Amino acid sequence: MKLPYEEFDVSGVRTYPLASRNSKAKAVDFGKVSAPGQTVSDFIDTLPDILAGADFRSVVRALRSAREVDAGIIWGIGAHVIKTGVSPILVDLMERGYVSALAMNGAGVIHDFEVALSGSTSEDVDESLGPGRFGMAEETGRLLNAAIRDGVRAGKGIGQSVTERLLELSPSHASVSLLCAAARLEVPVTVHVAIGTDIIHMHPDADGAAFGEGSLRDFKYFVANVAKLKAGVYLNCGSAVILPEVLLKAVALVRNQGISLEGLTTVNLDFARLYRPQTNVVSRPVAGIGKGYSLVGHHEIMIPLLAAALAGGRNRML
Repeated sequence: MKLPYEEFDVSGVRTYPLASRNSKAKAVDFGKVSAPGQTVSDFIDTLPDILAGADFRSVVRALRSAREVDAGIIWGIGAHVIKTGVSPILVDLMERGYVSALAMNGAGVIHDFEVALSGSTSEDVDESLGPGRFGMAEETGRLLNAAIRDGVRAGKGIGQSVTERLLELSPSHASVSLLCAAARLEVPVTVHVAIGTDIIHMHPDADGAAFGEGSLRDFKYFVANVAKLKAGVYLNCGSAVILPEVLLKAVALVRNQGISLEGLTTVNLDFARLYRPQTNVVSRPVAGIGKGYSLVGHHEIMIPLLAAALAGGRNRML
């Protein structure tokens, strides 16, 4: 059937009073103008109570609540977080009781280890790959592989092995190292490795058995930590695949044993929304028992802002 050029008759369209509608955006939730000299906490209160503004305040409240009731707060840290220079802020959060445990991927440990030793990290891959120099820093490969091999043989996980070895080395930049702070403050560190993803795996003294045994041991430590997250918080920062997958398996084991995670808050903090963090961190672990949030932004801005908000009235804005 061919259709004609025929206008639809709108004369009988039904309407309703605007005031009778349930609207999602309300003036009462709009943002407020910042005042000169206000604290960061005051600034957070000026954000619109809508979308990410509301989510950010909810995350701050969840972290404060978890700390007050002595519930667990676990931070999953990818390598990029360390390269953005926020380690001193995270160390301060550790000292203030906002970090119960750290979970890291293999690259995160490598970057933190290099920072502790030399005050720098993150080589120029494009520059070093062609000449065959990429990943071949002698101290990084030799010292980290030895620490992992020796520690695992002594019955430890990778995280515990590396943090203890770093303390023995008394690195000159320990103050900006997450691993050194964790050792000093007795905050457990677990490391979750995929074989072949990290530069130390390319070195001749890499021990695959130690990586496997140590990472599995750390996984079991991590599951035990996740089991203590009732009314707690898990934050995934800068890991797109490994740590979200590890979290999902940990949650599965905890629930298999009938352990409650009621009231759990999960947060993914990265500069883009990706599939696994969104599903395995924000959605699946808290379905029916808690709340998940996705805060999109650069780590070098969002993590300091979150830490400043948790400091309450201590910090004044410029």
